[in-house]
Amino acid sequence: MDIKRILWPTDLSGNAEKALPCVTSLSEKFEAEVHILYVIEELALHESWYGEFDQGHIDKIHAWERTKAFERLDQICEEHLQGCPFYYKEVAIGDPAEEILKLIDKQEIDIVVMATRGRQDRFAFGGVAEKVVKHSPVPVVSIPVNGSEP
Repeated sequence: MDIKRILWPTDLSGNAEKALPCVTSLSEKFEAEVHILYVIEELALHESWYGEFDQGHIDKIHAWERTKAFERLDQICEEHLQGCPFYYKEVAIGDPAEEILKLIDKQEIDIVVMATRGRQDRFAFGGVAEKVVKHSPVPVVSIPVNGSEP
């Protein structure tokens, strides 16, 4: 198996980071690119809470979260991915599993490495991780994580 592109989806939690040793090991062994994906939840799909938000307000929230996500991704790359020959940071808006599957096709990903749980069990099997495993056209390495970590 030739691995040129690895996808590490993250919700920026400590649990998600537990997949990084596998990501860096595979990247170093195969001299592969690492694509890091964070997905912002689409707020417009939810019922209103504490009043109505117009699209402009939603756009401001998404812009703020995108900025913060890239800051955190930069920090993760500096701290954990120095050994990876290439890494690309991506932020999307939508359903995490759907966005992961879209990126697999868009970037011609060869393998996905992700934790079984993220922040608040966000990647718990039955959730995002299970959907990705069931529908991914490429191998998915799932890193077991017990409990939740921020």
